[in-house]
Amino acid sequence: MSNISFATIILAAGLGKRMKSNHSKVMHKIAGQPMILHLLNTLESISPESVTIVVGEDMDEVTNILTPYHVCIQPDRLGTGDAVKATYELLKDFIGPVLILFGDTPMVKSETMFASVKACSKGADVVVVGFQSDNPKDYGRLVTDNKGNLIKIVESVEASDEQLEISLCNSGLMVISGRHMFDLLMNLNSQNKKGEYYLTDIVSIARNRGLKTVVVEAEEVELMGINSRDELSIAEANLQKKLRKNAMENGVTLVDPTSVWLSYDTVLGRDVIIHPNVVFGKGVTIGNGVEIKSFSHIEGTTIDTGAIIGPFARLRPGSEIGCDAKVGNFVEIKNTVLGPRSKTNHLSYIGDANVGSDTNIGAGTITCNYDGFNKHQSIIGNNTFIGSNTALIAPINIGDGAVVAAGSTISRDVMAGSLALGRAEQEEKKGWAISNKNKQKQLSTPQKPKR
Repeated sequence: MSNISFATIILAAGLGKRMKSNHSKVMHKIAGQPMILHLLNTLESISPESVTIVVGEDMDEVTNILTPYHVCIQPDRLGTGDAVKATYELLKDFIGPVLILFGDTPMVKSETMFASVKACSKGADVVVVGFQSDNPKDYGRLVTDNKGNLIKIVESVEASDEQLEISLCNSGLMVISGRHMFDLLMNLNSQNKKGEYYLTDIVSIARNRGLKTVVVEAEEVELMGINSRDELSIAEANLQKKLRKNAMENGVTLVDPTSVWLSYDTVLGRDVIIHPNVVFGKGVTIGNGVEIKSFSHIEGTTIDTGAIIGPFARLRPGSEIGCDAKVGNFVEIKNTVLGPRSKTNHLSYIGDANVGSDTNIGAGTITCNYDGFNKHQSIIGNNTFIGSNTALIAPINIGDGAVVAAGSTISRDVMAGSLALGRAEQEEKKGWAISNKNKQKQLSTPQKPKR
């Protein structure tokens, strides 16, 4: 999208105390992905020259996922202005636009980022991203002149009655010309109640120096900051709504959209039908014409064209479901290839297996893949029939066209075209049930006392 050379800073040092969590605020997930990674993924589409993330000390959980980006440490949390100062050694010689984002504001669109950078590249020295709000509440107000230039940012507690009527609010996001940024930062002071250096004060400093300050407007929903679990749930709902809409616009039927939960990376083909109460984890790709029935949970799985899943199915990472295959109710599949047109319709666990095509896995079949130390593979060939209530003790290989009798426990390989039985011989005792009932009646009948 961009042919403008610009740098990006993401501020992510906040503790997020209102989250009441042992994890950094920016590590909390939306649609299955930490919020800071949402920002980074969006940034990739507009190709910044560099990305620098500012974190606090002892935030290894965050820095571990930020390779290969530059990371700067803010030793003391002295406000947003101080956080940007932490990038001095990396960016002191950069004179292009510097886009400043917040790690807890993850839904910013690439179009908004680019529009802000473009405004700076066309002559603005400071660009503030604002939004119109019907309920401005405690947001800072952006005061502009009749030419659209930004005059100042007024915090709500300091705003006059007239200024409180302004609906244009401050999101906190900025673009600052690298030519002036650190000079402006060095003139910030901490003479406020919190004793912090506020990035927003740059606007008044820039105005006093005759620099150009402007506003770029965006939608309120994309500029939402996340500071609490409640706000996290709102952001999740907003993103899910967006993901569902995108799916339906691309040919997916969601029978009850609000009950389907998608991951940020879910890939859905055309004419897919998803019934109510289905959850997608990370890493799911679904081909055309697949039907997912209610109460299924799917993660790390590829499902080919025409397959039918569920209801009440669980597909775990490493699984591949072939075209026109069926995975039915109360079936769990893990790290398994289920070949084309094969089916496991009821009450089974198939783990660490490779199942060929046109194979039937009967109800209650279990692949016994774990010996207490290691996982082992079950290989089941093409056109095989596994009878109900069968236990396959891995490692094991069932050949093409083989039949395994119901109720069997199979611990050795089965040759192609063979019948395998592994169950105790049936024994029948004629008349036992009747005689046992009579015996029980006699035992339960009270005995008359002897005289």
